[in-house]
Amino acid sequence: MMEPQTIFLSTSVAREKLIARRSKLETARAGLPNPDHLSRLLREVDAALEKIANDTYGLCEACHEPIEPDRLSVDPLVRNCLDHLTAAERRALEQDLDLAGRIQRGLLPAKQMSFDVWDTFYHYEPLGPASGDYCDLITREDGELLFFMGDVSGKGVAASVLMAHLHAIFRSLVPLRLPIPQLIERANRIFCESTGGDHYATLVCGRADATGEVEICNAGHCPPLSMRDGRATPLAATGLPIGLFNNTEYATTQLAMNRDDSLLLYTDGVTESRDRSDAEYGMERLMRATTGAAGTSAAALVAECRSDLTAFRAGSPRTDDIAILAVQRAR
Repeated sequence: MMEPQTIFLSTSVAREKLIARRSKLETARAGLPNPDHLSRLLREVDAALEKIANDTYGLCEACHEPIEPDRLSVDPLVRNCLDHLTAAERRALEQDLDLAGRIQRGLLPAKQMSFDVWDTFYHYEPLGPASGDYCDLITREDGELLFFMGDVSGKGVAASVLMAHLHAIFRSLVPLRLPIPQLIERANRIFCESTGGDHYATLVCGRADATGEVEICNAGHCPPLSMRDGRATPLAATGLPIGLFNNTEYATTQLAMNRDDSLLLYTDGVTESRDRSDAEYGMERLMRATTGAAGTSAAALVAECRSDLTAFRAGSPRTDDIAILAVQRAR
């Protein structure tokens, strides 16, 4: 159950959105000869505002239990929880999920890539049709490789929409050739302003050049693993997740990678996986698995991680999205 303060903040944000939506609907309706559809939407907005006034907003009309927060964040007019959707609503939701998944798959980079001295490989496994995990690779003509791994707050369609938004922000900023800290700071401001501070994302952003020099910024994400000479070393966070505060400064970590050295980036769906006894996979086991695959290809490193994780879970169901990215200096 959410804390009372969290409920208050959520309904306050919903009320602001609904009032803004009502104003736009009124303006649009005044200019249409047949505004019946907009009039129906206005009634739905008024009904939602009345629920806020009566402290019943966000509760399913069928079972009176809380509606999924990620669905309310996408559509503040949602009236029923997933268990009590009508047949038409269920079909519409399935179509939305399918579309979100197809859009998201289209945003992903090539699964395996060789670029200058670098080889990369990733595995991306949503829990459902769409994911809140963020993975991207961008190459430049001067031999630089930019890599990104992140995790947006929330799940399902809402998280996938935010993931696509994050992807668009970085794709639009990268051509400016900002230093990595400034790139993250600029992206953080845009993300904050566009989401109203309601959401955040953990993120690792790195730049690797043709000499093997790597610069990494970790904005509150799982520690990447630097792999050299059969050892895996975690790289701590150098800043807060993006989206929490509008003006946040970020620092970077510098690495000099030699041939066969690797970086492993992953989301918490890996380390927080659980086995049948409810034990957590954890970073220490991930470090042991990666150590055993040290010096192999990027694809083999990801495959070893996946194999060890599958053996650990022993058939227990996944509860989160999973993304793993290996960046190796191959030459």
